[in-house]
Amino acid sequence: MGKFILKTDSVNKVINVELEGTFSNEDGLKSIQAYQQTVNPITPSEYSLQIDCRKLNVTAPDVVPLLEGCFIMFKADGFEKVSLTLENNPILKMQLARLGRKAGLENLEITSIV
Repeated sequence: MGKFILKTDSVNKVINVELEGTFSNEDGLKSIQAYQQTVNPITPSEYSLQIDCRKLNVTAPDVVPLLEGCFIMFKADGFEKVSLTLENNPILKMQLARLGRKAGLENLEITSIV
């Protein structure tokens, strides 16, 4: 089961997202609803989106289209910058980088930490 936590840091103009586990389509839809409720009251172009993926598992093939939709949504919202932080997980990094490129998310930064 996938878990998510969203926090708005209005002072530093950052939306912090923590993702954990393996997301099903249902988990993904719940996280998208929460994301939209968090983003609606702000102007995303003034904010950075920082997503902590250190506890996230590689996405199952049937959930990939939903994840791709998230990247398209991030691009459409127009964040100043989108940053993903991963554990040293080359497969997840490749998967997320590919989806970011496919969505045209040019301001995507992926950092792997050990």
